[in-house]
Amino acid sequence: MTTRTIVNGAFPIIPYRDPRAALAWLTRCFDARVTAVHPPDPAEPLVHAEVVVGTGNVAPTLWADDGNPFHFEGPIAVYVAVDDPDALHAHVAAAGAEIVMGLTDQDYGSREFAARDCDGNVWCFGTYRPEIPAP
Repeated sequence: MTTRTIVNGAFPIIPYRDPRAALAWLTRCFDARVTAVHPPDPAEPLVHAEVVVGTGNVAPTLWADDGNPFHFEGPIAVYVAVDDPDALHAHVAAAGAEIVMGLTDQDYGSREFAARDCDGNVWCFGTYRPEIPAP
């Protein structure tokens, strides 16, 4: 039996002109793991998708300026906490993604880099893990 984890907290929605193609790109370049695709038929327009990148989930969606509050234009930026940014940087660069900030040791203790995805969104990967203070 597979154990499932329910995600609480921020769940970024990222707009793409062709979200089905973006799923393939994210899988190839960022080692994303697709966990949901609705509808599953590739001939139908994508309504909802979810991918795991690093330790977080994101929802690729359709990029459209049609007045729907859930359809919006990018680009946006996303930060993903990872254990080994050096290895991921090597993979991302080899996969052909545009590196917009090379590996950098930040003064707040994070080692990170940033890359642009197939629709111009910027993905930052680093060792920094924000803490949520107790209420």
